[in-house]
Amino acid sequence: MTHSTPLDDLGQCLMDRLDEAASYSLPGPGVTRLFAGEEHRKLLPLVSSWMRLAGLEPELDAVGNLVGRCPRALAGEPALILGSHQDSVVEGGKYDGMLGVVMPLLALQALREQGREPSCAVEIVAFGDEEGVRFPSTLVGSRALAGTLDPKVLEGEDKEGITLREALERLGADPSRLAETARDPARVLGYIEVHIEQGPVLENEGLALGVVTALTGIERHRVKVSGKAGHAGTTPMAGRRDALVGASAMVLEADSLLRHLDGLVGVIGQLCVRPGAVNVIPSEVEFTLEVRSPDTDKRLAGRREILAALSGIAKERGLEISTRVDYQAEGVPCAEWMIEALEQSCKDEGQATRRLFSGAGHDGLAMHDLTDIGMLFLRCRGGLSHHPDEAIAAKDAEAGVRVIMRLLTKMGDMSRPLSVWEKKA
Repeated sequence: MTHSTPLDDLGQCLMDRLDEAASYSLPGPGVTRLFAGEEHRKLLPLVSSWMRLAGLEPELDAVGNLVGRCPRALAGEPALILGSHQDSVVEGGKYDGMLGVVMPLLALQALREQGREPSCAVEIVAFGDEEGVRFPSTLVGSRALAGTLDPKVLEGEDKEGITLREALERLGADPSRLAETARDPARVLGYIEVHIEQGPVLENEGLALGVVTALTGIERHRVKVSGKAGHAGTTPMAGRRDALVGASAMVLEADSLLRHLDGLVGVIGQLCVRPGAVNVIPSEVEFTLEVRSPDTDKRLAGRREILAALSGIAKERGLEISTRVDYQAEGVPCAEWMIEALEQSCKDEGQATRRLFSGAGHDGLAMHDLTDIGMLFLRCRGGLSHHPDEAIAAKDAEAGVRVIMRLLTKMGDMSRPLSVWEKKA
């Protein structure tokens, strides 16, 4: 476990810590660290040690967030919250999520070792869940802080039949205290997250950093296509009601529409075939459809067009189709004053930057219900994410740390929603 690391090379220090965090993973390519799993539990002491080096007091809250508070935050001063998530997708990369935990911790530690202090109270949160891989829910940790988490999600089960409540108790959390995690908006100055871009824009433009203007809206549907099973060798091809053939046509049509509808992206990421025998005509197929856009009107219009097309294919092929919404989150804007604060911090550190929106969802989607949000992007090689080959450069990492250090020293004397750079009257 890392207890002390020389900070003469901030970029390499950050990379080393992220490498160490990535070792807390299930076997296999990349990083697989599921929410409230054994790897998550084992990671907590390491992150807690980094919090203490940064001058923070760590605490595991009711839903598995590891929260580090500085003395001023512990004393009740309104705090700036920074953070990101600890969990990963299956066989993901080492920077998605953990970058936004480790970078502000390192920035705080570097300030501390220089004898400097942030200009406001600070909390850093390593959120327990964002990816929504293990349980039928997502943004559990950030929704809890925002006070919008439905307690019913605690009864959701993973594929082993373990409820979220049980998993949290095994992690060492106390989900019976869920209500206590909700924050008072008057005691929160704002929320800032650092994240890899997960796209190619910054790399294509030769920029290390970008400032996010909005987080995309996301909706996920579960589509069930029902046909009729039969013997694959004795049932004539004509007249078959093959659910897989129909679903295949739907997948192709959905992909075609997503490619041509303006301002919309999406994917069909899971597909389950029943009965799944080599010599039986598939009777049922269930697949997921995810649609994203920062523009709510475009997302809703795209959804209507895609679902109507899928229903048309089902009718043509004599199949039945049903759909349900599993998840929906509206796109949210970043606060202009936080955009300006991040841009000015980049400028002060000699970093050119640009504004761009995020095509991925983040904990900011939930935190927006609590407070103003801001987000800093770090370029990643090839725009690749959710993949073992996810990569960033040490020099970009150092630039990010120094920007956050600069930001933390200038955030105290401000009044929302006035420009962060206006002095108090």
